[in-house]
Amino acid sequence: MKIIMAIIKPFKLDEVREALTAIGVEGLTVTEVKGYGRQKGHTEIYRGTEYAVSFLPKLKIEVAVDAKLADQVVETIAKSARTGQIGDGKIFVYGIDQVVRIRTGETDAAAL
Repeated sequence: MKIIMAIIKPFKLDEVREALTAIGVEGLTVTEVKGYGRQKGHTEIYRGTEYAVSFLPKLKIEVAVDAKLADQVVETIAKSARTGQIGDGKIFVYGIDQVVRIRTGETDAAAL
């Protein structure tokens, strides 16, 4: 089992969600986060004053899947979240040792 964490631009969420649903992913968790990578933020002008925005708004998507599906999920997220511009995000893949569905007590693959 794997957990795939992707940091994406907020406006790409619906496209990513639809693409994941199309390949059979049943659930995901989305968190609003802020951060920066190579782009190091940007400057904005507000009421005539320029100021630096160091942390840009992003979304963190987390999806737990069977290991056999992990590569397909990564490819799907990368394809649907890509704009070709700096700041498109990153995808991280972690191993999961154990999963327990609280309601039923099911474990591991049955709990996904």
